[in-house]
Amino acid sequence: MLLLVTGVAIALAGGGVATADDADVRITSDGETVVSSIDGVEGTRLGAVSEQAESIRSKEGVEHASPVLVEPTTLEPADGGESAVLVLVGVVPDEEPRTVAGLSTAALETSDRRQIVLSETAADRFDGDAEQLVRASYRSDSDTAFTVTATEPSTVEDASVALVHLDDLQALSGAADDDLADRMLVWGDRDAAAAAGADAYPDAAVERTGAASPASLFDDELAFVTSLLALVVGIGICASFITTTMGMTVDEDRRVLAVLEAVGFPAYSRLAIVAVSTLVTTLVGALVGIALGWAGIYAANYLAGAAVAAVHPLFVPYAIGVALIAGLLAVPYPLVVAARTTVLEEVGR
Repeated sequence: MLLLVTGVAIALAGGGVATADDADVRITSDGETVVSSIDGVEGTRLGAVSEQAESIRSKEGVEHASPVLVEPTTLEPADGGESAVLVLVGVVPDEEPRTVAGLSTAALETSDRRQIVLSETAADRFDGDAEQLVRASYRSDSDTAFTVTATEPSTVEDASVALVHLDDLQALSGAADDDLADRMLVWGDRDAAAAAGADAYPDAAVERTGAASPASLFDDELAFVTSLLALVVGIGICASFITTTMGMTVDEDRRVLAVLEAVGFPAYSRLAIVAVSTLVTTLVGALVGIALGWAGIYAANYLAGAAVAAVHPLFVPYAIGVALIAGLLAVPYPLVVAARTTVLEEVGR
C-alpha cells in the first residue's frame, strides 16, 4: 500500500498522462501571477499563449513551442453510439512529429482544424470504428464535430486521451477569450528553450522535462503530504505487525531458546538470533510487498484507464529501507520476550 500511494503521489506531482511528452522544457503557472479562467474553480493557467508561443519560436536555438490545454470532454460517435469521457489535449502541431500526452502529433495537419487523434484505448471505447466524434459546444447550440485522422499507440498504458488543435479546444472550453493554456512545451536546445520561456513568462515555473521522479514530490504540497502520511502510517502498521508476529513466534520458541541456553549459548547470542530472525523476516516481507505494490500500481492504472500511479526503480531501496526501520522499531518486544525465557521455567513447563 505504501508503494501504491507513493506511486499515485508521484503521478499527481508529475501531472499525469498530460505531461507524457518529449519536450525539452515545460512552462507552467506558478499559481500566483498568471490568469485563471474561473478563479477558485479551475487551476491557474498561462495567458496570451499564442502570442508568447510565437515569441518563443523566434528565439535562436528553439525548434518549436506549443501551448497545451487539457480538458476532460464527453464525446460520442456522429453516427450514434455510446458516449465516452476522454482527456482532450489541445496542441499546436508543426511539420515535425512531436509527442504530447503520450501521442504523436504527426497525424494532425498544421492547417486543418476539427481533427482528432485517438489513443488506442480511447478508440476501443468507441469500438474502434468511429469516423467522427461530436461534442456540443459550450457557447452555442451547434455541435462541434471532430474527424478522426488516426489512432495511435500511447506511451502511457491504458490512457483514454486524444489530441486536437488548440484553437478547437479553446473554443469548446471557453478558454479562447483570454487565449489560455495549462502549459507551454518547448523543443530545442534546453538552455536556449529555458531562457526563451523565462523571457516570455518571467513569473511562471520553467523546468527541464524528464521522467517521473520522486524528487517531484517536493514541488507539490498535496503529493508530498500524501506520500509523507503514507510513510508514517506504513511504518506504524508494519512495526505493529512485526511486533505482534515476532512476539508470538518467540513465545512459541521458548523451549528452543532454553535449549540453546542449556548447551552454552550466552544471552547476547540468543538475543542476536532473535534480532536477526526478526530483520530477515522483515526483509522477506519487504520483497513480497515490493512485488505486490508494483502489481497494484499496474492494476490501478488498468482499472482507471489512465496512468494514475507511477513506478520508479527507487521504490525498491525505499521499500526495503522503510521495512528495516519498522523492523528496528519492532525488535525490542521480541527481545524482551526472549530475555525472560529461562531453562528452569521451560523445564517446569
